[in-house]
Amino acid sequence: MPTIISVAEIVPPFEINQDQASHFARELFAESFKDIERLLKAFQNGQIEKRHFVKGLGWFKENHSFEEKNHAYTESAVALGREAIVKCLNNQDFLTVPIPYEEVEAIFFISTSGISTPSIEARIMNQLPFNPHTKRIPIWGLGCAGGAAGLSRADEYCKAYPKAKVLVLSVELCSLTFQKDDLSKSNLIGTSLFADGVACALVCGDAVNYNNIRKKASSPSIIATQSTLMPNSLDVMGWEIRNTGLFVLFSRDIPQIVEGWLKPNVKGFLDEHGIEIEQIDCFIAHPGGKKVIDAYVKALDIPASMTDLSLEVLKQFGNMSSATILYVLRRYMEMDIPKEAIGLGTALGPGFSSELLLMRWV
Repeated sequence: MPTIISVAEIVPPFEINQDQASHFARELFAESFKDIERLLKAFQNGQIEKRHFVKGLGWFKENHSFEEKNHAYTESAVALGREAIVKCLNNQDFLTVPIPYEEVEAIFFISTSGISTPSIEARIMNQLPFNPHTKRIPIWGLGCAGGAAGLSRADEYCKAYPKAKVLVLSVELCSLTFQKDDLSKSNLIGTSLFADGVACALVCGDAVNYNNIRKKASSPSIIATQSTLMPNSLDVMGWEIRNTGLFVLFSRDIPQIVEGWLKPNVKGFLDEHGIEIEQIDCFIAHPGGKKVIDAYVKALDIPASMTDLSLEVLKQFGNMSSATILYVLRRYMEMDIPKEAIGLGTALGPGFSSELLLMRWV
């Protein structure tokens, strides 16, 4: 079973508290919505306290072309992604020794908030001493499900190549997709919720001697994964691509969809592996929003306390799309989780789709 040995996160430089964001949205949207004060309650009801962006709030008050936004994405993605890789491979919280860049066999790069060819990991490889034969697997378009999907694809790679050390790098700069002149409710809700975040995970195959590099007494191994696509749900979430950039599509029905669709999906996945939901010790859930977290609790009939870490990440960082689940995972990995504890990772994304991971601490 491939094992996640190290996770690192990088917090972008500009911190915006939710009161500042709400005031910004009032200035922008007041003339477009007669019920603006009611809509602005989303900024408080979501229980997000602060978020982090790669640009200061003043940058978003100006108009920017798609070219300008995407240039900012590429520049920041390379700088912060590079920093995340360095931190992951030298993370003294999880590693006894640094991992040489030359030993990384593959990099899975995950993002949905900007476009770059050559891709971001190729640009980073020009700045760090990776082996030139390192395999590059950029994955675009999975949105909030991308972090979980990246771990799943890394798991499959390490099963095929048990000696491999693999990186999963997630860079999401959601703020740079902001559309100043998009006066839709989807954009207003997105303004209350989405943020920038960067994280990197190191996944190792079975033939890697963990005892030589791992500091923690136990780490999560990936037992099984499952990807699921809901038919005829393309309009639930995603981007509408226009001349000025990426416009958010965000259905208000997502919490209801989670409640009705997630339980049979999760139950069928766990049944295949002889696991009951009551046996889950660590619920590593992507916090899409407070309503989504509540829907997890209701749909799966689990104690609300199992979502505490997800809710704390949401409060402190907002929804950072694919990177968010890696922030949650890192907090679990920092704890002294007993051996044989079982974890369930779950994330939802465009498609509409879900990604599930079954883990065991070994």
